[in-house]
Amino acid sequence: MAASLSNTSPRLLRARSGVFGAFAIVGFLTAIWLVNIPDIQQRTGTSHAVLGGLILLLGLGALISMQFAGLLIKRFGSRTPTLMGLGLLLVSVNLPGMASDALSLGIALFIFGLGHGLTDVAMNQHAVVVERGYRRPIMSAFHAFFSLGGALGAVTGAAGQAIHLHVSWILLGAALLGLIGTAWSAFSMLPKASEELLDSHEDPATSGETASPDHPTAPKRRMLALALLAFLVLLSEGAANDWSALQTVEHLAEPEAAAALAYGAFAAAMTLGRLLADRVSHAVGPVKVVRFGSLLAAAGMLVVVASPFYPLSLFGWLLFGLGLSGIIPQVYTAAGSIGRSDAGKTLSRVVSSGYIGLLAGPAIIGWLGGIFGLTLAFLLPLLFCVVGTFLASTVTTDNETPAGLALAASRDARS
Repeated sequence: MAASLSNTSPRLLRARSGVFGAFAIVGFLTAIWLVNIPDIQQRTGTSHAVLGGLILLLGLGALISMQFAGLLIKRFGSRTPTLMGLGLLLVSVNLPGMASDALSLGIALFIFGLGHGLTDVAMNQHAVVVERGYRRPIMSAFHAFFSLGGALGAVTGAAGQAIHLHVSWILLGAALLGLIGTAWSAFSMLPKASEELLDSHEDPATSGETASPDHPTAPKRRMLALALLAFLVLLSEGAANDWSALQTVEHLAEPEAAAALAYGAFAAAMTLGRLLADRVSHAVGPVKVVRFGSLLAAAGMLVVVASPFYPLSLFGWLLFGLGLSGIIPQVYTAAGSIGRSDAGKTLSRVVSSGYIGLLAGPAIIGWLGGIFGLTLAFLLPLLFCVVGTFLASTVTTDNETPAGLALAASRDARS
C-alpha cells in the first residue's frame, strides 16, 4: 500500500490534479463575483461606502469558518472539508445576484465568505499532504492555478456582460462550471486514510511534533513567526491589488487605461512566479525563495516609489509581483508540517493571519495615502518585505534539516 502512494503513482498524480481543480474553482468563482460587483451594486442600490462595509462581511465570514476548519480537518481529513467548502461556494456565489438590497447582499456575502474560509484552509492542507507524497516542492503550482482560475473567471464574466446576460445567469453558469470541477476534485483527492498513510511513513524525529535543534524555532514560536510572515506578505499583496493603478495615476499622472497596466504587470508576474517557484524551491530550498523573494519585492517597490518614469514603474511592479509570488506557498507548506497530528489547526491560524493582512492592506494603505500620498504609503510594504528577509528561516522544512536529508537518502537507497 505504501508503494501505491509513491511519488510516481497514478493515485497521487490524480490527487494532485484534484487539488489543482479546487484552487482553480476558488479563483474562478472569486473573479466571477469581483467582475460583477458594479452590476450588483447598481441593482441593490448600495453606495460605495456601504458596499465597502458589506465586503468586510465576506472577510468576517471567511475568518469565522477558518477557525473551524482545523477541527474538521482533524476529524475528517482535508478532502471532506474542501468539498464542503466548495459546495458552499457553488451555492452562495449565486446569492449576490439574487440580493435586492443592502441587507440581503450582506447576508449573501457573509455566506460566500464562510465557503471561502473553509475551502482556503482545507485545500491548502490537502495540497501540503500531496506535496509530502511527492517529496519535492509543488505548492506554488497550486496557487498558480488559483490565479489562472481567476483570469478565466474574469474573461467569462466579461463575456457574459458583453452579451448582456443577467448577472444571475452569469453566476449560475459559473456555478455549474464549478460543479464539474468539484466533481473531479471529489473523485481525485485523497481520502483520510491515504492522508494518514503518508504521515505514517514519516520519521517521528522529523515530523514537526516537537522542537528540533535543526529547526530555527520551537513549534509554537515558529507558528507565530509564520503567521506574522503571512500577514506581512498578504498585506503587501492586497495593497498592490487595490492601489497599484491609482498610485500610477497619482505619482506619474498617467491616464487610467495606462495605469491599469501597473496592476496587470503585478498580476502577471505573480502568476508567472508561482508557475516557476516550485522548480526554484526544489533547486535552492524554500528559505532562499522567501529571503531573496522578499529582497526582490523590496527592490521592486523601491523602484515604484522612486521612479519618475512610467516604463520603469511598470518594471518595479513586475519585480514586486515576482518577488512576492513564491513566498506564501512556502509559508503554507511549512505551517502544514508543524505538528502533523493537528496540522489543520496550525495551518488555519497561519492562513487566518494572512487573510487579515489581505483585508487590512488596502485599508491601511488608503489611510496612509490620505495623509502622506499613495507613493509614500507604499514604503510600508517595502518595509514589510525587508522584515520578510529576517523571517525567512522559519520556512525551513524537514527535508532541509540534517535528519531529514538522512531520511531522504535512506528512502532513495531503499527504492
